[in-house]
Amino acid sequence: MRIRTQDYNNVTVVELQGELDGDFAEMLKNTITEIITTNKTGLVLDMRSVAFIDSRGLEELLWARDYCNENKRGIRLAGLDENCSKILEITRLENEFDCYAELSEAVKSFE
Repeated sequence: MRIRTQDYNNVTVVELQGELDGDFAEMLKNTITEIITTNKTGLVLDMRSVAFIDSRGLEELLWARDYCNENKRGIRLAGLDENCSKILEITRLENEFDCYAELSEAVKSFE
């Protein structure tokens, strides 16, 4: 898993590449914690290059959602592929996140 961040006004986009699994859960948690301590209003997880999410990855997504809510920040998922969308659906988590097909739509949703 590789993680890159980029700021768009008051929104930080976290681009994830690879598999969202237990091996990289701590790296994602540290990245999100660092971002939320800034004055950004929103966080978008760019999932276009994520091919798989395991149970630990799902736990981290739920943690990220809760952490953002606790800190009065919004979180969006963008660019989920069919496989990752299916994983959220099977685990009944598809309604737990605001999901957008396009990254630009997710960023604009904070305006």
